[in-house]
Amino acid sequence: MYKSKRFAYTYEDEGKDASSLLEEIMGDAEFPGLEEVVIGPWGECWDDTEEGVQVLIDGIVEHKDAFSHIKSLFFGDMDYEDCEVSWIIQGNYSKLWEAMPQLEKLVIKGSNELKLGKVVHANLQHLEIICGGLPKSVILSIQEAKLPALQKLLLYLGVEDYGFDGDLSTIQALLSESDFPQLTYLGLTDSEIQDEIAEAVLGCKYMGQITTLDLSMGSLSDKGGQMLLDRLSGYPNITQLELEYHYLSDDMMEKLKGLPGVKVNVEDQQELETYGGETYCYPMLTE
Repeated sequence: MYKSKRFAYTYEDEGKDASSLLEEIMGDAEFPGLEEVVIGPWGECWDDTEEGVQVLIDGIVEHKDAFSHIKSLFFGDMDYEDCEVSWIIQGNYSKLWEAMPQLEKLVIKGSNELKLGKVVHANLQHLEIICGGLPKSVILSIQEAKLPALQKLLLYLGVEDYGFDGDLSTIQALLSESDFPQLTYLGLTDSEIQDEIAEAVLGCKYMGQITTLDLSMGSLSDKGGQMLLDRLSGYPNITQLELEYHYLSDDMMEKLKGLPGVKVNVEDQQELETYGGETYCYPMLTE
């Protein structure tokens, strides 16, 4: 675990913004001894102003020597009471990769205006993006990324209404064209096409090397559950299956929990909703 500290403003912190938050981080007495900086709300996170998260990103790049001991960054650690995830205005991280060669973990929450640029980094082990809809342009940056040390990739795919403008072929391309030789945790979550995602993942090249498969927080039904049941026995390397928040039946849950050698998380079973004769299921995080 990293020695960590969270920095944030609440709605009561009038007159403070991203610039003052950066100053607060760098001036904090504990900062020189930290390994992880967690950034919560930086002001009006939903407002596309000059005092948004880009000030923090650019400030870290500008003061890269001062941040040279930081191994983990989290931009946007906030809940809906601070700002709905679909409202968070993100930034351009393209200059961060070169400025932070020691970085091992990067977590980003929110996908509005998010840009990763050309991702080249020798040491990053954990990349996680939490959002209600992941743009195709961001997925393409990850697909083309040079991340030889990456061990954990966790992406919230979300829904079209909140930013996901790709389709199944987008995910298939990510899985086939990316090159992450050290990957052990693959998470493609929070999707409204979770069954189709499951099928794509089960046929991908990473299945023989990962130890954790995460298909949680989406619309996974017994169709996807049956595919997992039929095919996971062929991958004894997988010891953890994360399916929390799902639409599996009781019977399918029990069958999956019986997979030999696999710890299966099937908590938070959801119920289908019916309106006007139509049946609906929703991912966990959208708005």
